[in-house]
Amino acid sequence: MPENLISLEELMHGSQQGDKQAYASLLGECNRILKGYIMKKISNSEDVEDIIQEILISLHNARHTYDKSRPFKPWLFSIAKFRLYDHFRKIYKKSENESDYLNEISHEFDINVTESDDEYEELYGAIDELPEKQRKIIELMKVEGYTAKEVAKKLNMSESAVKTSAHRTYKTLKQKMTKK
Repeated sequence: MPENLISLEELMHGSQQGDKQAYASLLGECNRILKGYIMKKISNSEDVEDIIQEILISLHNARHTYDKSRPFKPWLFSIAKFRLYDHFRKIYKKSENESDYLNEISHEFDINVTESDDEYEELYGAIDELPEKQRKIIELMKVEGYTAKEVAKKLNMSESAVKTSAHRTYKTLKQKMTKK
């Protein structure tokens, strides 16, 4: 934390108000926090740095949506989890060996799986079966920080359709990931 012990919430609020020094301090603190978190999940140091940069870009794009009355770290880590998920999907798409993806994704969701494990099949199936539009809605809302109204405008949908789709998608993924 900076020498004057300003909380992350206060730094983010200052950033939202245009305080460049608060924004620089916030990014420095986030970089430090994220490095430890991401290094536990990814061993390649170049990938770690790339993912951190992607998270910080997402933070920048979504900072207007942060509510200062809520804790900052859970908000930051939700962005980080989505960016890690994106990374793991890229690995899978590039990899000829499905077990590479299995190893990476099992670390992300803190589950111990084998290639024949039902948990893995459910998780992989739930993610893989999401329609493109649902994936886009979730990414815009959870990663980029857009409101349902903003997503509706971007995707030419009604706000209620976006909310309904997001809710159903969250419920489906949660059920698939927690089902044993």
